[in-house]
Amino acid sequence: MALASLAIMIEDYRHHASNHPLIATRVARLRDAATSDEAFRRLVDEITTFLAYEAFGGLSVTSVPVTTPVAPTQGVQLTEVPVVVPILRAGLGMAATVQRVVGASRLCLLGLRRNETTLEPETYLNGLPADLRGETVVLCDPMLATGGSLCHALSLVEERGATSIVVLCLLAAVPGLERVMTEFPTISLTVAAIDPELNDHGYIVPGLGDAGDRQFGAPVW
Repeated sequence: MALASLAIMIEDYRHHASNHPLIATRVARLRDAATSDEAFRRLVDEITTFLAYEAFGGLSVTSVPVTTPVAPTQGVQLTEVPVVVPILRAGLGMAATVQRVVGASRLCLLGLRRNETTLEPETYLNGLPADLRGETVVLCDPMLATGGSLCHALSLVEERGATSIVVLCLLAAVPGLERVMTEFPTISLTVAAIDPELNDHGYIVPGLGDAGDRQFGAPVW
């Protein structure tokens, strides 16, 4: 793809990405191969906190009385409890942060494994409620590469009737973003950074490596 065309394509999806310098500096450290697992986990937590702040501006609230040390006043509290769905295992670190930021939520696990030959997702754990009507669902998927896993997860959530779907990603590739937003144009998607392409193995380039391995260590089979 020509550089000019690639730049236009990235710009088409730029409104889904944060442009905050505090996120950008942390993404740079997240990408660094020299960043330790412990520091990587801390950065995931910090970035997700910022992304949640940007993504959850539309949550509904109600007025409640508050008594300060000086005088009574009015405050607000959330009137909805989101259903937080991390795509295992890499999404676990993000989900814990979302729960802390929101203050009240339900956690439902969804385990998807990519077939390294076909690059298509395979479900090995489905903890979604059968009925999600009237619910706001927050999907945590750190790496949006081909879009296959996220589209699969979105299909499962939509089938159960979720009213609103919010997706949080640390990093996304243009091909994956294009697929997801074409197939699911009504979702809310917020990502920390966008990369231009995938390599022959379906990994984001330049990317940051495997988000699951860098948080929790390589799996032992």
